[in-house]
Amino acid sequence: MLNITANSINHLFDKTKYKSFDLLGKKSVSNYMLKILVVLGVIMVASMFLPWTQNVRSKGYVTTVNPYDRPQNIQALLGGRVEQWYVKEGQSVNVGDTILKISEVKEEYLDPEILDRTQGQITAKTESAAAYLQKSQNLREQYDALKKGLAAKLEQNDLKIKQIQFKITSDSMNLVAARAKLDIAVAQLKRIDTLYTQGIKSLTDLEAKRLSQQESAAKVTALENKINAFRNDLKNLQVNKTTIQNDYLNKMAKSESDRMSALSNMYDSQANVDKLQSSFNSYSVRQQNYIITSPIDGIVTKALQSGIGEIIKAGDKIVSIVPDTYELGVEMYVEPMDMPLLAKGQRVMVQFDGWPAIVFSGWPNSSYGTFVGQIFAIDQFISDNGKYRIMIQQDPNENPWPEQVRIGGGANTITLLKDVSVGYELWRQLNGFPPDYYEPIENNDDLKNKAPLRKVK
Repeated sequence: MLNITANSINHLFDKTKYKSFDLLGKKSVSNYMLKILVVLGVIMVASMFLPWTQNVRSKGYVTTVNPYDRPQNIQALLGGRVEQWYVKEGQSVNVGDTILKISEVKEEYLDPEILDRTQGQITAKTESAAAYLQKSQNLREQYDALKKGLAAKLEQNDLKIKQIQFKITSDSMNLVAARAKLDIAVAQLKRIDTLYTQGIKSLTDLEAKRLSQQESAAKVTALENKINAFRNDLKNLQVNKTTIQNDYLNKMAKSESDRMSALSNMYDSQANVDKLQSSFNSYSVRQQNYIITSPIDGIVTKALQSGIGEIIKAGDKIVSIVPDTYELGVEMYVEPMDMPLLAKGQRVMVQFDGWPAIVFSGWPNSSYGTFVGQIFAIDQFISDNGKYRIMIQQDPNENPWPEQVRIGGGANTITLLKDVSVGYELWRQLNGFPPDYYEPIENNDDLKNKAPLRKVK
């Protein structure tokens, strides 16, 4: 019993008959359990020094590296009525294969001879423009002829002016001689008149001298009149020079004005030709777009329009085509806090939805069912969901991604960061610190390492 009194009763009963006394005598903790606890403690302490790869996890989606390899929706360039389908969903098509045929529904394009009529208008306007051009050339020649005629008329007028000036000069000299002769005749007349008074000379001699004096005076008057007439002619010729210039300048101005009008009409006709040619090209292209063809080699995945005789509008989506060859990529979205930790060429482990995988959180390189990728593009602006988009492509030095992966499927990404100890990682996460910032080092071509080398800052 407890033996707390001086009067013991242990001798009054047999302890061997009761199992409880055997159990009370055994120790509560065995040596085996202590060894297990010690071993577990040692293992836990040792595990704190194991390597742990820091990483950034995010959700992504399967896409393509090149934008032109992504699923494309074929749209109608113009509105019309569905006449006939040439493909069905799941069918493979090549570039230029006919997908759909539509017919015109707009009233202004219903004329079956619209191209011929437009071409006729173009021909007529072209000939009209050519006629106006020829007219402008003729008027230009007329202008040049008037210009030459003006020069000839002015030259002819100048020659007449010089001739008159020569005549005036010549008659002026004759006038001087006639005046000298008149003075002599007047002097002789005076002497004869004196001698006649004295009776020395006869009346006949006096009358002869008087006649000679009158003839000399008449010749002087005639020459003066002639010179005055020449001077009047000279003034008329000088005035006629201005008249000729004004007359020809008016004709030249009218010719130039007519030429400018012809050129204006020619330009208007040419503008109409260009406008009609543009309309002709639009009609031609419009008729070519009645047949909708495939722009790429691919597979028709879904018909977005259906039926025969339905009206579709310009810009309506008709069918969706997926390229038959493409390079897979993954777009993932990371938090702004993790954005500075990422860089182009960085290694990323990708787990595709629907693909069996075993992922070890701190040892992504040892995970099964994951595939290696690398970052090749980082958006410089934030997305609508408040995260940054990162583009990932296959690592050419690693195993290729599975062909069963389809565009649009989900993908979990693990971006590999710095290798640290487990104890450090636990301390970091308990304190809420971000992963260590580091800068990847380019791989050496001579070294074939499984993981890229990294430099810690």
